[in-house]
Amino acid sequence: MRDGKKTKKKKIRSYPIIVLSVFYAVLFGAMLGYICYYSYSNRQTLMNNSYNTRQAILLAQNTRGKILSRNGEALAYTQEAEDGTETRVYPYDKEFAHVVGYSTNGKAGIEALANYYLINTSIELSEKVKLDASGSKYPGDSVVTTLDVNLQEVAFNALAARKGAIIVSNPKTGEILAMVSKPDFDPNNIAEEWDSLLADKSSDAKLLNRATQGMYPPGSTFKIVTSLAYLKDHPSDYDDYRFTCSGSFSAGADSISCYHGQVHGNLDLFTSFAESCNSSFANIGMGISAKSFKSTLNDLMFGQELPLDVLYSKSSAVYSDNMSSSDIMQLSIGQGTTSVSPIHMNMITCAVANGGVLMKPCFFTQVKRDDGKVVESFSFEKYKRLMSSDEAAILRQMMEQVVQTGTASKLKGLSYSAAGKTGSAEFNSQSDSHAWFTGYAPAEDPEICVTIIVENAGSGGSYAVPIAKRIFDAYFGVE
Repeated sequence: MRDGKKTKKKKIRSYPIIVLSVFYAVLFGAMLGYICYYSYSNRQTLMNNSYNTRQAILLAQNTRGKILSRNGEALAYTQEAEDGTETRVYPYDKEFAHVVGYSTNGKAGIEALANYYLINTSIELSEKVKLDASGSKYPGDSVVTTLDVNLQEVAFNALAARKGAIIVSNPKTGEILAMVSKPDFDPNNIAEEWDSLLADKSSDAKLLNRATQGMYPPGSTFKIVTSLAYLKDHPSDYDDYRFTCSGSFSAGADSISCYHGQVHGNLDLFTSFAESCNSSFANIGMGISAKSFKSTLNDLMFGQELPLDVLYSKSSAVYSDNMSSSDIMQLSIGQGTTSVSPIHMNMITCAVANGGVLMKPCFFTQVKRDDGKVVESFSFEKYKRLMSSDEAAILRQMMEQVVQTGTASKLKGLSYSAAGKTGSAEFNSQSDSHAWFTGYAPAEDPEICVTIIVENAGSGGSYAVPIAKRIFDAYFGVE
């Protein structure tokens, strides 16, 4: 009896041990599963980590793959000398400097974005055996980008020696068709010029990609944002807005003037936008509710992370409850402390052109192995809705009128229709200004979106719009 009781007690005491053992086994299994899932999901990030020696191992086995344009032209490839030395070659020199980037002295641009694919290989095992027998390295996979060589060259040449940035994209897919930033550098000489590029303390900042990292006052292009905030407050009576411009607008002791003191006369919302009247938009901004302005800035991602995988700067536009009349008026016309990157302004414009929906910007669509076989394809991703379809439709009408009767009239009467918004953004106390244009074509069914900033050039209508025309002409095949 005693022995039986002792056995029973031992069995009872073992239950907690069994339960704990099962619990820790399940917990260990869950942790192991999570580690495997995390490693697979973040394999590119982990591979690209500078502390990961796996990169060096792969590069010893594989030749870095090619970066190709959307039509198959090589934008970057690796050339091997007779002594086995490898050199990364960029056949278009400076033209794709910032968007394609470089792979030595760190990595930038698509070279960094697609690094995981470029240093890996997907060739057949039989091909690996042949190369092993000859002592040759395996060819790395290539990435097919969204970049269009013709549009890139046109944009590059159009910006000429000016400082600034140009972004060309497809609003329906998010594809980046061209991206130019100047001043630039030659990625073929990046290793030799690295120290001097880092030591340069001038305003050139050649390594800075102004398209994604440059921060500028948006000027009158921000009137797209102010107009959207007004539409939120006046969804059914926006057509009733009226204002008489005398060249300036005052609120208490604070006042604001139109560009060069121009008098615009009697205006409604559409003509205020088309003529880019600062006085009218200061008046509009003063009447917008704090709730609508704040929600609009939030919806349009100001001060937030952008859906970009390349390096970028966050834009800043703030509406606070204790803002002065002067601050509100400056915000309403895109001046004061407001700053935006060209890529962000391009995203907002794309959303307008795409019925309010922003597609995630993308730089490459396929990964191919050395024989041209596609090993991976990437689908276009919807990011989120930035505005309602009705609001986008009204903004599109307003941007069409800018071309038909307003400051972008150089795009009127062409074989294609265009829409957009110009900007002349003052950046110092001497009233010097950057020239902006952001818009799309065709106006009725947008296929291409163009955003341009030319530093210290003056009027957007005079300097940025002609550049936009050259890019639109190239896209639509206009001689």
